[in-house]
Amino acid sequence: MNLVTAGDDTSPITVLSTAQSWELLSQGRLGRLVLSAAGRIDIFPINYVADRNRIYFRTAEGSKLVELTIHDDVVFEVDHVGEGSGWSVIVHGTARRLESYGEIAAVEELNLRSWIPTEKHNYVEIVPTEITGRQVRFGEE
Repeated sequence: MNLVTAGDDTSPITVLSTAQSWELLSQGRLGRLVLSAAGRIDIFPINYVADRNRIYFRTAEGSKLVELTIHDDVVFEVDHVGEGSGWSVIVHGTARRLESYGEIAAVEELNLRSWIPTEKHNYVEIVPTEITGRQVRFGEE
């Protein structure tokens, strides 16, 4: 992906547009979900798929599902480290468990698959309220 440099070409940090951030999110499959409930902050690695400006993942019954039911504000982060550069995209939003057969069927068509061979019958959608992205070029200080 060709990223447009914001500001001066010598800067090691490029602020990404919303469209560039979504393009990078659509290429990833593993991210981290940050939840907060009852004064406790937790972070979970999750397999995901990004589609139509939404993020979807599956989960089993357990702490993730309980926490996002208690407090639906979430943060989701994906990053990548390559040879000489990297990027990070952070999404702030709200999460909800999908309930209707139609919503679940639409997400199943996106080929959302878990890497861990456990049953995950709950489908969750993250609706972004803010998305930010940065690309960094590595080098000496």
